[in-house]
Amino acid sequence: MMVWLRRLASTRLTLLGMALLAIGAGLSYGNPVEISAWVLTAPLLFLALNLFAAILTQPGINRRPGLLMFHIGLLSICILAAIGRLTHFEARVEVSQDSAFDMAAMEDVQIGPLHQGELDKIQFVQQAYTVEYRAGLVRGITRSHVLIPDKQGAWQPKVVGDDTPLIIDGYRFYTTFNKGFAAVLTWVTEQGDAMTGTLHMPSYPLFDYKQANSWTPPGSQDEIKFWLRLETGYDKEADWLLDGSKSDGVLVVNDGDQRIELQPGQGIELPGGYLRYEALSTWMGYKIFYDPTLTWLFIAAMLTVFGLCLHYWSKFQNQPMTTPKRDANMKDKVRQA
Repeated sequence: MMVWLRRLASTRLTLLGMALLAIGAGLSYGNPVEISAWVLTAPLLFLALNLFAAILTQPGINRRPGLLMFHIGLLSICILAAIGRLTHFEARVEVSQDSAFDMAAMEDVQIGPLHQGELDKIQFVQQAYTVEYRAGLVRGITRSHVLIPDKQGAWQPKVVGDDTPLIIDGYRFYTTFNKGFAAVLTWVTEQGDAMTGTLHMPSYPLFDYKQANSWTPPGSQDEIKFWLRLETGYDKEADWLLDGSKSDGVLVVNDGDQRIELQPGQGIELPGGYLRYEALSTWMGYKIFYDPTLTWLFIAAMLTVFGLCLHYWSKFQNQPMTTPKRDANMKDKVRQA
């Protein structure tokens, strides 16, 4: 048994595991959906076995408390990182103002093979947001206001940002640069049935020159094209605050040969029904992240650093610094000079 453990603890296998981990990290860069989580998980578990065998069989490790703590920390990091990749969840979602989070709207979804979270129970309602910009369109602080339910059935306000996530049941919602304006539209069919929804325009101010989108009414084959002419106080050369509550937008509707400009509250008769532009609204894009090992990874990292510090401290304590002896010949040379 010990023979096999010593072989497993070989530094050659360590180098092989690190090479496989580097390849896996390269393949996983950017989190492509088609790459399996195992390309990172397998090398991490291989390195964990290698470290475990080294801890058991090498006296230079298991008989030195600091070095032992350091390797146990590394072992914990490898195992926790592997578990994190197997249970992780990542996605992106756009949430309209005054609307609730909807799982069906998520995009770029990546789920670890062992993920067992309860994202379907997540509830929050998007409110208004503001984004600070410095001259040159350098994005500053984002303050996205949301409402989350409490245990008493009421809704509590919370502010979310790029570095201040909304955390619910382990899921972290971070604001992103992807946000913009939306037109709230009501479509009334010829039979009198009405439906109201929001039409998201491209990200703003990234695509300030291209605030266009299209929509095909239900039961129709004719596409309606929209363009939103905004007044936001946008100034690329000065500090500026993006605030939807202080912005105005005229909705330009193109349907065939018709080009109509609508103010909020105005409507237009179109083939198949009546379209009303209710109001200018906004939407916020979030990155969703879930990894149950984050806290334990931090503890393991601190254990690793502490073990390494303890090892070098004890090493320096056992080997006090001594003043080197000067060469007698050098003394004579100095005197002669």
